[in-house]
Amino acid sequence: MDEASTDLGYDVVVIGAGPTGENVAGRATRAGLSAVVVEAELVGGECSYWACMPSKALLRPPAAVAEARSVRGAGAAVTGDLDVPAVLGRRDDFTHGWNDEGQVRWLDQHGIDLIRGHGRLAGQRRVAVDQPGGTVELSARHAVALATGTVPAVPPVPGLREAKPWTSRDATSAKAAPRSLAVLGGGVVGCEMATAWSGLGTKEVTLIQRGGRLLPGNEPFAGEAVKAALEARGVRLLLGASAARVERDPDGRVTLEMADGETIVAEELLVATGRKPHTDDIGLETVGLEPGTWLEVDDSMLVGGVDGGWLYAAGDINHRALLTHMGKYQARICGDVIAARAAGRPVDPAPWSAHAATANDACVPQVIFTDPEVGAVGLTADQAASRGLRIRAVDYEIGDVAGARLFADGYRGHARMVVDEDRGVVVGMTLVGMAVGEMIHAATIAVAGQVPLHRLWHAVPSYPTMSELWLRLLETYGL
Repeated sequence: MDEASTDLGYDVVVIGAGPTGENVAGRATRAGLSAVVVEAELVGGECSYWACMPSKALLRPPAAVAEARSVRGAGAAVTGDLDVPAVLGRRDDFTHGWNDEGQVRWLDQHGIDLIRGHGRLAGQRRVAVDQPGGTVELSARHAVALATGTVPAVPPVPGLREAKPWTSRDATSAKAAPRSLAVLGGGVVGCEMATAWSGLGTKEVTLIQRGGRLLPGNEPFAGEAVKAALEARGVRLLLGASAARVERDPDGRVTLEMADGETIVAEELLVATGRKPHTDDIGLETVGLEPGTWLEVDDSMLVGGVDGGWLYAAGDINHRALLTHMGKYQARICGDVIAARAAGRPVDPAPWSAHAATANDACVPQVIFTDPEVGAVGLTADQAASRGLRIRAVDYEIGDVAGARLFADGYRGHARMVVDEDRGVVVGMTLVGMAVGEMIHAATIAVAGQVPLHRLWHAVPSYPTMSELWLRLLETYGL
C-alpha cells in the first residue's frame, strides 16, 4: 500500500485487524468486494499476541503434567519439574515473537489491503488514518466496520494507575515468573493467570475478589471447584475483599492496603477487573455517537443511531459476547450482510438465519482453562429461571463415567444440564473437570440446534469415552 496516498476508495473499510476485523474483510473479499483493514498495532490483534494463544500456551504444560501424574504408571515417568524457559519459549513461538508477518500474508492471500496507523471515523463513510508521515483518507462505497475490541478497565483505586500494574498483556507476555503476584479480580483472566503463574514458579500468589465467589457469571459449583484447586496449589484467596490504596516502592515492590486494614506486598500486581470498549478515540463523535461507549447493533451488526445504514460494529466492541470465537462468528455474518446489501440482495433478519447473529443471546460457548477446566454454553440455571423459563437442572458426577475413570485415576468433575421443560430442549450446560473443554461443543450443537431430548437419546455416545456423560445425564433426567 502506498502510504503517500491521501484519498483512497474501497467497498469496505475495517478498523481493527484482530480476528474479528480479519473475518469481516475476508467475507467481503470472498464476495468480490474490495476491502482494506486499518491497524495501529499487530495484525492478528489481542487474541493472537496477548490473550487466547499466549495464555493457553502458558496453561497447557502444567495441565499436561497434571494429566500424566493422574494416571497410575504414567505418573511414575514424571520425575522432574517443568522447564519454565522452554514453556515461555513455546509461548513465544505461538506469538511468533510478537511479529505479524504471517498474519499479513493471510491478508495478502485474501486480497485484503492493509494500512498501518490509527484509524478513526471522519464523517459518513469516511475514515482518516494517522501515520508518522501524514494522514491517509479512506472512503467506503458500502460500509465501514469497527472491530477495535476492548482494553483493560482499571478501577479507580488511589495509587493504582501510578503503580503501573500488570494488565492481561503483561501477564501473558512476561519473560519470567515473578517471585510473588497479587491478582485483582476473580473472573476468567484472574483465575487463569493465578493458575498459570502458580504452576510456573511464582511462590506466592494472592487473588483478591470483591465479590463472594470466583467466576461469578458461571454456575456456582464451577467457581467452587476452581477455588478449591487454587487453594490446593497454595494460592491465597481473599473473597469479599477490596484494595483501598496501592503503591509501588523504589525497589519495584507493590503494596496493597486492603479495606480491612491488611497489607499485601508483591513483586507484581495484575489488574483483571474487566474490560471497557476501545472506542474513546475512533471518531464516533463525527457520526453522532458518544466516544468511549459500547456500540449498540442489530443482529446484522449494523450500528443504530447512524443514518444511511453503512456503519457496522462486530466483536467485543458491541458488548454482546466478549469472546474471540463469538467475534469471528459476528464478523462472518457482518461481512456476508455487507456483501448482500452491496449486491442489492435481500437480508434475512429471522432468528438463526445466515444473516442474524442470534447465538450471542443464549448460545454462547466458553472454555476457562483453569485446573479444573470449566466448559459452559447457554444459560445457567439461575439465568434461565430469571428469563421465566420452567427449567429443570440435571446434575451428574463426571467421575462416575467409565471414560473419565480411564482418563484419570480418581477423576473429579461435575456436569449440569439445564432443560427447558416446556420445549423439552437443553438451554444450558456446564462441565467442570479435566479436559472438559473438548466436550463442550457437543452441548453447543444441542443448544443451538434446539434438539429435543427424545432425539438426543438416539445420539449414542461411544464407549468408553467421557462423552458417555450425555447418556448418564439423559438417564438421570428420566429417559
